[in-house]
Amino acid sequence: MSFFLVAWLVVLDPAGRVLLGRRAGVAYAEGLWGLPGGRVERGEALAHAAVREAAEEVGLHVDPGRLSPLGVARYDLGEAHGVDFLFVARIWEGEPAPLENTSEVGWFHPGALPPDSLPWLADVLDTHLRAGVWLSEQLG
Repeated sequence: MSFFLVAWLVVLDPAGRVLLGRRAGVAYAEGLWGLPGGRVERGEALAHAAVREAAEEVGLHVDPGRLSPLGVARYDLGEAHGVDFLFVARIWEGEPAPLENTSEVGWFHPGALPPDSLPWLADVLDTHLRAGVWLSEQLG
């Protein structure tokens, strides 16, 4: 059995839409829309992992000091178990583009996600984004 820590970045635009990337080259999520994010490396701070993944997957650069924690979720994928840490950001540099493990990117309203999103995405955004949206407003 494997155990992972995963950091996700919820990037919001001024209209309140969330940035998603279609996963590519990821066996358990191939072709599904999801947040930029991935496994936390040994010794890496959670916020830094979320920032690194956003840069690698969608080309955005975010100052880890400008992130706000949004929530924590647990997942179980058979032999893989883990804890997801979500951070929210409204301020970034760069334009989103599909890079590593991402075939396309798009902006979506949290209540109108694509039908081929990761199965947990709508619930996580509904639970954590609504409760934590005031945190993102603190980012400017």
